Amino acid sequence: MATRKYAIVTGVLALAALFLVAGCSGDPMSTREKGTLGGAGIGAATGAIIGAAVGAPLAGAAIGTAVGGVGGFAVGNAMQNNENANAQTQAQVQSQQQQLEEQRQQIQQLKGQQETE
Repeated sequence: MATRKYAIVTGVLALAALFLVAGCSGDPMSTREKGTLGGAGIGAATGAIIGAAVGAPLAGAAIGTAVGGVGGFAVGNAMQNNENANAQTQAQVQSQQQQLEEQRQQIQQLKGQQETE
C-alpha cells in the first residue's frame, strides 16, 4: 500500500516537473499549452479534494491531473485552432485591402493619363 502511494506521488511530481519545464522553455505559452496547464491544475485540485473525501487524496490528485490535463488540452486546442483561423482570415483581409488600394492608385493614374491626352 505504501509503495502504491509513493508511485502515485512520484507520478504527480513527474507530471508537475514536466509542466514546469515546459513553462520555462523561454517561449510564451500557446493557448493550447495554457489550456492544458490550467486544466491539469484545476483537475489536480479538484481530484485532491474529492480524493480526500474518500481517503485517497494523492490518487484523486493524480487522476484529476490527468483528466483535467486532457480536458484542458481539448479546450485549449479548440481555442488555438480558432485563433489560427482568425489570424489567417485577417491576413487575407489585409491582402485584399492592399490589392484594392493598388487598384485605386492604378485607376487614378489612368484617369490622369486620359486627362493629359
